[in-house]
Amino acid sequence: MLNDVLLIRQEHISAAAVICERILSDMTVLRRTRPGHKFIVAISGESGSGKSELAHAIAQDLKKAAVQPKILHTDNYYRVCPAERLAARIADNFEHVGAAEYDWDLLKSNINDFRSGRMSLMPCIDVVNGQLDRLISDFSKVDVLVVDGLYALGIREADLSVYIDLSWRETRKNQTLRGKEEDDDYRLKVLEKESEDVKAFRYRADLIIDHDYCVHKVAAPDDVPAGQGYYRD
Repeated sequence: MLNDVLLIRQEHISAAAVICERILSDMTVLRRTRPGHKFIVAISGESGSGKSELAHAIAQDLKKAAVQPKILHTDNYYRVCPAERLAARIADNFEHVGAAEYDWDLLKSNINDFRSGRMSLMPCIDVVNGQLDRLISDFSKVDVLVVDGLYALGIREADLSVYIDLSWRETRKNQTLRGKEEDDDYRLKVLEKESEDVKAFRYRADLIIDHDYCVHKVAAPDDVPAGQGYYRD
């Protein structure tokens, strides 16, 4: 997103170092059987949990390791641009707030471009004026796609999935400091609805970041519930 505000703190940098080490290790293993494999890491969490900050810190660590990263913010993939979204939600009585608001087909197409090393035309929201712009990305030399957003774990083919286990109530200060949306009754209703869909993807996580921003490995569950996202069950 253009003109977004990042509040990067030591906790993001420390967590990123752990996650970057895992990415590099997994890439090494995968490329033994799939040479040139392009790696995807997905980061989900509720509003204000530090997804964008963590994605940026991970990308910086990857660059230092001579691995070329690209950050993809899924907030760019809403079907309705920010300038018109509140009116659309009010008209819909907030019934469909959540993962269904994303253009999953477009997101899937851009991710396929990454995996194929192609040029890709991608949406990009300007946070200041709320307008939708387009940018062209050349994925031919990108090794790792770092995807962050509320429902990023809806990307089924992510090689590594990270969930930040902080609720929007715990991160109100961060939301206020970033100032991306008005803090009113409408916003509270949206946060409540978004929280339900975000939590629905938690089971897909390989790594969980706890309330102290420590990174924990998740044991694979025996029973996996039906999921959401562009790969339908």
